[in-house]
Amino acid sequence: MRKKFLIVLLAFALQGINAQNKNTAYIFSYFKNNGEDGLHLAYSSDGYTWSALFGDSSVLKPMVGEDKLMRDPCIIKGGDGLYHMVWTVSWKERGIGYANSKDLIHWSKQQYIPVMEHEPGAKNCWAPEIFYDQESKQYMLYWATTIPGRFPETDSLGDNNHRMYYVTTPDFKTFSKTNLLYDQGFNVIDATIQKQGNKFVMFLKDETRNPAQKNLRIAYSDSLISGYGKPSVPITGKYWAEGPTAMKINNDWIVYFDKYTEHKYGAVSSSDLKTWSDISDKIKFPEGTRHGTIFLITPIELKELMKARKLE
Repeated sequence: MRKKFLIVLLAFALQGINAQNKNTAYIFSYFKNNGEDGLHLAYSSDGYTWSALFGDSSVLKPMVGEDKLMRDPCIIKGGDGLYHMVWTVSWKERGIGYANSKDLIHWSKQQYIPVMEHEPGAKNCWAPEIFYDQESKQYMLYWATTIPGRFPETDSLGDNNHRMYYVTTPDFKTFSKTNLLYDQGFNVIDATIQKQGNKFVMFLKDETRNPAQKNLRIAYSDSLISGYGKPSVPITGKYWAEGPTAMKINNDWIVYFDKYTEHKYGAVSSSDLKTWSDISDKIKFPEGTRHGTIFLITPIELKELMKARKLE
């Protein structure tokens, strides 16, 4: 009798997992090479095995900025039902790219947002991301910039003092002034934020050169736009990791990242955001995937993307 009960219980559990998978499709936005050809998309049903859409050709060509690159594309679904994307337009410019789409195929006119133009000494705007705050109905755009001399304790050769900055906007037309988001006395880039309960979790790259870190860490805050504390110990191993993107899949957090010097993608997982396991050998991405972002779409939307892919 007990055995039969356990079998029935297992069946219900599996049914729940299958139902979740049927209602969820994962998309990964990324770039290849130096970002010259634009946005690439891949899909997955489980978050482990990823297949390129559109034959791994570009979905959207970069049109803004002097260098016209589309690196580090970050896409989220906003409160208006549109997909909003920001990206790095150049290694050296003081603004970021923006566009939106209702279906991930047809995109609005691309926009250059001059988030650091007021800082003539700013050298860059790298790896921008978006967070939509449902309570305030505002979008937060955040990125890494280095300003020579601004943080003397980490100002080495003028390019070793990155900090995280942000602006907010309700509509991508009007923007708040630029503010400092994260400074804990070290060189930091590639931050991405997720909400966990009542807290905000920032996954970030410690870009310290001496002694070299080049690893991923976590910081927490009770507020989206301020108060992120000291970083955790590294959650990645003895390799260079950058460009983290994170999502909770079933009961585990998975953080995907670019193993920069190894020219491949890696991942770590945790059930409690404290103890991490390297699962790089369990994931598979399209060859050449660089710095991407994971987000959710519906199965119907995925079918439309698949149909568009067949028409290519």
